[in-house]
Amino acid sequence: MRTIALLLSIAAVCAAQEDLQERAFVMDGHVHLISRTLLQGTDIGKRAPDGHVDLPRLREGGVNAIFFSVYTPEPYYPARYEVKNTFRVVEAALDQIEKNKDQVALALNASDLERIAAAGKIGAFLDLEGAFDLDGDLRILRALYRLGLRSAQLTAHNYTNNFADSCCDVPKWGGLNAHGREVILEMNRLGMVINVAHGSDETILQTVEQSEDPVIYTHGGFRHFVDITRLISDEAARAIAAKGGVIGLQFGNGFHNPKYFKWQFNAPLVSNISTKLEQYVGMSIEQIDVEEKKGLPFMTKPGSVPEEYHMSVDQLASVIDYGVKLVGEDHISLGSDFDGGLLLPREMKDASDYGEIIKALRRLGYGEERIKKIVGGNLLRVIRVVTE
Repeated sequence: MRTIALLLSIAAVCAAQEDLQERAFVMDGHVHLISRTLLQGTDIGKRAPDGHVDLPRLREGGVNAIFFSVYTPEPYYPARYEVKNTFRVVEAALDQIEKNKDQVALALNASDLERIAAAGKIGAFLDLEGAFDLDGDLRILRALYRLGLRSAQLTAHNYTNNFADSCCDVPKWGGLNAHGREVILEMNRLGMVINVAHGSDETILQTVEQSEDPVIYTHGGFRHFVDITRLISDEAARAIAAKGGVIGLQFGNGFHNPKYFKWQFNAPLVSNISTKLEQYVGMSIEQIDVEEKKGLPFMTKPGSVPEEYHMSVDQLASVIDYGVKLVGEDHISLGSDFDGGLLLPREMKDASDYGEIIKALRRLGYGEERIKKIVGGNLLRVIRVVTE
């Protein structure tokens, strides 16, 4: 009888968890879904044999919407291909959305996201990662807005561009220069979400002060756990929250598991990135494509990491809990970074396992309303404030 009662109890908990995921609006703040399409010709509507993410696996994971990463990595910068590649990625994204319109649709605001979810599709909210233009040409920004871009990171990934300092490069501006402030004001005017992920401490704090709207930090971790400048300080997190923004937490071991980080890297990540890009000087964009393609899919395979360095989903949940205690339940969100090179918690193999996060939060004693905020409600609120 005890065994039967235990099984019934477990079944009831699982059913409650599934019901919660169905009731919640689940939105991931950072997903690399399109890089492989551009370089490998893949279709996001078909299940891939490797990597973390595609539309079928997102649907299985109960995800309603994603920040659809428009990603241009550093190798395209030395020859100033950043604008060309950004438009290539946007075109690839829009093409894939059109081809898979039975599963996904472009969202320009919060109302779109809710409407698309109600129709049983996944909402795609375009978010720039990398440089729309290293010089911050506002005409390029406006053109991307016309194409549907509604969120953009200020820095050029880990590279300091000509208006904002990155977290992981040699600083030039002490945060933002005058043109960086013009970019922020233009994004406020257009109704674009400002994403401060990959920004230096000074960039983040100055952006929060300058912006009229809340800002977001879509994907990362807390420096409290792994002390590197790529991750957010408690001071910066509090500043973002005080302005009404959210801090999104990535799913990888490298940002939350100090034991893994020490084993994998054992060094600070700040360096003069320009010197590392010298090999790309003089290369054509097609040659750079070939080099970038070699690293696809961007993921760390679980079998390549000793078990002792592999964190659990409960450890990730404890990081989420730290954030909630630091800034409040209204200011924490999730940004998986699927296919962004990370090693997922051991209970997760890909996007189909998104529900493991909800289970882990349940085990911490989190109730339904709090979980619903973290898994998507907080991001949706900020998008509504900025875009509508």
